[in-house]
Amino acid sequence: MAQSNQKYYPPVGFHFSVIFDLPGISENDFKFREVSGLNLELEEETVVEGGENRFIQKLPIRARFPDLVLKRGLLTGSVLYEWCEDAIYNLDIKPITIWVNLLNEEHEPLQQYIFQNAWPKKWSISDFNAENSDIVVETLELAYQFYRIETP
Repeated sequence: MAQSNQKYYPPVGFHFSVIFDLPGISENDFKFREVSGLNLELEEETVVEGGENRFIQKLPIRARFPDLVLKRGLLTGSVLYEWCEDAIYNLDIKPITIWVNLLNEEHEPLQQYIFQNAWPKKWSISDFNAENSDIVVETLELAYQFYRIETP
């Protein structure tokens, strides 16, 4: 096994970008403060052994992908919001591709998370509270068919 003389530093989680394959979208629509739901899971089926009460078999069934959740400061006049509004109010579902890029210090992708056939499932904003000086946070919850991880 070859060893490198360079020290390895794990990437930081605050340097990322989100890109949408959506016509007319502006650069401001790409700015998010948080991305979650980057999980891969395997569903399982439980089978009880016949005649043996001490054991339960767990069998793998299929891959499962939790919703992608994106959070940002509320952006008015957003094409991304209009896409969500069309889907929720009018059931005009237009699936798109979304790229979440983990970036290095040169702002180049270290790893890409590519979400296929994503569509808006939920849109919400944070509560208004006169006792706090927090910004209004917009949350997008997106369902999708599957995602894959690529290293450019």
